[in-house]
Amino acid sequence: MTAFVFNELNFDDHEQVVFASEPKSGLRAIIAVHNTNLGPAMGGCRMWNYDNEAAAINDVLRLSRGMTYKNAVAGLPIGGGKSVIIGNPKADKTPALFEALGEALERLGGRYVTAEDVGTSPADMANVAKKTKFVAGLGDRGDPSPFTALGCFVGAQAAVKHQLKRDSMEGLVVALQGLGHVGYDYARRLHEAGAKLIVADIDQAALHRAQEELGAEIVGIDAIYDVQADIYAPCALGATLNPDTLSRLKATIVAGAANNQLATADMGEACRQKGILYAPDFVVNAGGIIKVCYEYLNTPEDGMDAHVRRIGDTLAEVFARADAEGLATSVVADRIAEAKFKR
Repeated sequence: MTAFVFNELNFDDHEQVVFASEPKSGLRAIIAVHNTNLGPAMGGCRMWNYDNEAAAINDVLRLSRGMTYKNAVAGLPIGGGKSVIIGNPKADKTPALFEALGEALERLGGRYVTAEDVGTSPADMANVAKKTKFVAGLGDRGDPSPFTALGCFVGAQAAVKHQLKRDSMEGLVVALQGLGHVGYDYARRLHEAGAKLIVADIDQAALHRAQEELGAEIVGIDAIYDVQADIYAPCALGATLNPDTLSRLKATIVAGAANNQLATADMGEACRQKGILYAPDFVVNAGGIIKVCYEYLNTPEDGMDAHVRRIGDTLAEVFARADAEGLATSVVADRIAEAKFKR
């Protein structure tokens, strides 16, 4: 298994990859610490019913690397890491499962700090906290979703200003994929700014709510790539920018909350060649980790909103450099991050 990890496509000189198992609770988890040059690794815990162990390893390696880049670009004094629990988040959760994860984190001695992510919640993190202090995002106060949504919104504003030379969202059409906590709040902000929404999700209740509250038009999961829109906003799982979908997109801006939106690294250049302005995901969706980091480090929160809003300024820099250097925005964002965390 070790040989498999070292040879995995997404292994990127990770400092540490830990497999955690606890038979009584049924815990099967993988913790990946990518880089701690700027501080302890921080990133959420995802619970997902992976098809196999290899898929879980692939996911945690990709996600943990992304957190290093995200945290560095956001100007946070933390490194990047991630954890995944293999299991069905709707059927397999127990307090004991997350307490067991807390024990695994405690054994790492603070090299990795977790928080909620896809498939987990602040309530789950409260159970983790029974066994370790290396956890953030606890209780109602700890929900980072609104801050992730805010970062996406200011990121979309920066993209619209750069690509469409507009200061307003009024009348723009946004094809938004995924109406979870972040996606729905992002959709609400877009609606309040005057954008028209076309939405897709597997959750029928979320779709009905968006239709009733936000006047959204509903399309099928796959049809979202074919609609006529100004902005495509992927807010579900990653890798939705691939050769198939890119050939179908009508939007000229991509700005969404999902992690790892590019199926492969060359998709960033493919976006540029097609005239699509891609707001790099780890820049635009950093609002949540900014909030979690402020909480964990007990940083006064009066500056937090402004910190999240600086995502727009960072993206403006990325876009300008990409134009000036003839590079994909994904490449420029990577270079900005690497200049901060690489030694």
